[in-house]
Amino acid sequence: MKIDNSLAISSFNKNFKVDTLNDKKLKESTDAFESFLVKKVLDISLKQENSIFGKDAGDKIYNSMYNDTMSKSLSGGFGFSKLLFNFLKEQQNS
Repeated sequence: MKIDNSLAISSFNKNFKVDTLNDKKLKESTDAFESFLVKKVLDISLKQENSIFGKDAGDKIYNSMYNDTMSKSLSGGFGFSKLLFNFLKEQQNS
């Protein structure tokens, strides 16, 4: 059974407003931070110490590029970015 969570994600993103240029820059920064966190989790969780295939020179580079691409595509969807954005926005306004 496949679960469709697109409605939950779209409703989550509707409540997230970026009005000004400063907000857009802040959102980009918080998304980049979330991407960094996700990449670190992927780096740790996808370590292949006992691979069934032999190791070659490109393994580390390929794995790093894969984790980097995955983390960038997943950033903004876990909620860390939104929480950090709202916190920093509130601190900026007070």
